[in-house]
Amino acid sequence: MNFEAPAERDHVMQLALQRPLAFFDLETTGIKIGKDRIVQVGVVRLDADGVRTSYQSLVNPGIPIPAEATAIHGITDLDVAMAPTLDAIATELLDQLAGCDLAGFNCLRFDVPFLAEEFFRVGVEWDHANLRVVDVARIYHQMEPRNLSAALKYYCGREHEGAHDALADVEATADVLLAQLERYPDKLQGTVDFLGELSGDRKRSPDAAGKLKFDDRGQVCLAFGKYANWTLESIGRNDPGYPAMAHDEGRTTGEHVGCHARRTRRHTYLR
Repeated sequence: MNFEAPAERDHVMQLALQRPLAFFDLETTGIKIGKDRIVQVGVVRLDADGVRTSYQSLVNPGIPIPAEATAIHGITDLDVAMAPTLDAIATELLDQLAGCDLAGFNCLRFDVPFLAEEFFRVGVEWDHANLRVVDVARIYHQMEPRNLSAALKYYCGREHEGAHDALADVEATADVLLAQLERYPDKLQGTVDFLGELSGDRKRSPDAAGKLKFDDRGQVCLAFGKYANWTLESIGRNDPGYPAMAHDEGRTTGEHVGCHARRTRRHTYLR
C-alpha cells in the first residue's frame, strides 16, 4: 500500500467543499457484486483547504483472477500473491474515506455498491447512506451527450433536425453507420457479422427474463440449472418434459423448455 504525502494544489480550488471529497476506484476480479473481489484500490482525497493526498494498495482477493479481468487491468495472481487481504487493510481504507463525500467514474453503479458489499463481507461497518456522491461519468454524459443527435453531428457534421421522428431517426442512424465505416476503414469491417460481434449482440439474452443466452455459435441455450449451456434443441431432444424453474425475489416462474425448443425450431431469433 502506498500513501502520498500531502501536497498543496498550485491552482485555486474550483470545488467549494464543505467536507473532504474522496475520489476512489476499484479494480476487481469481475463485475458481480457479492461474488467477485477487489484486487486494487486507489483513493485521492481533496480537502477543503486544497490539500490533496493519495492512497493505493493491491489486494489479495483470495480467489484466482480470471484472464478476462487481467486483460483489462493487467493485475495477475502473482502480483497480488503477497498483497494484504481486504480485511487486513479495511480499517486504513475506511480512514481514507472517513468524513468524506465520495466521487468516482461510474461509481454509483459499481464502485460504491461493490465496496459496501466487500466491507460488509469482512465485518466493517461503513455508514455511507448520508454521503453525497459525485459520479464524474454521469456528469460527462450529461455535459457531452452520447445520443443520436450528438453522433450525427460528430460523424456527419449536421444537426439532427427531426430528432425523435421515427423515420428521421433511422435515416440518421443509417448515415452514422456509413460514416463510421468511412472514418475507421482500418478498424471496422463492413459485414453484419463483424459489426454485430463488435456490438456484443450475442452477449445479450434472447429473452427478457435472462433465462436464455446465446452460445459462441449463436445457438439459444439455457442460462441456468442442470442444463445450463445446453441448447434448447438438445434439451428438447434429451428431456422434453424438463421444466426450467426460475426464482426471482420469492416469485417462481416456469418456462417449459420443450415448448421453447419447438418454438426455436420454428422461428429464427434475431441476433
